[in-house]
Amino acid sequence: MSLEVDGVSIELTETGFLTNLDDWNEKIAEVIAADEGIELTQDHWDVINYLRDEYINNNANQPNNRSMLKDMGDKWGKKVTSKMMFDLFPGNPSKQAGRIGGLPESRRKGGY
Repeated sequence: MSLEVDGVSIELTETGFLTNLDDWNEKIAEVIAADEGIELTQDHWDVINYLRDEYINNNANQPNNRSMLKDMGDKWGKKVTSKMMFDLFPGNPSKQAGRIGGLPESRRKGGY
């Protein structure tokens, strides 16, 4: 499976995740998000960049939804609910935001 972005073919897994983390850029994120019916806002980018930072700079950590709520609440200075995160990423916040962010598919079970 592959994705064509600006004349470059990007390899994807069967579930739509990039096979190579280094292939990712913001244009690719926008194309993946558009394919999933999401128009990226600053809140989307905050979550995507948070997940990328956790993965790249914290020993390949892939936070679950509960951790995301707490950490994004700290970042945004308000209580963040599951509904808010699912409004941003209806296909499961941690997995869908990770896919858009070019991260490998998480192998953990469940959201907590």
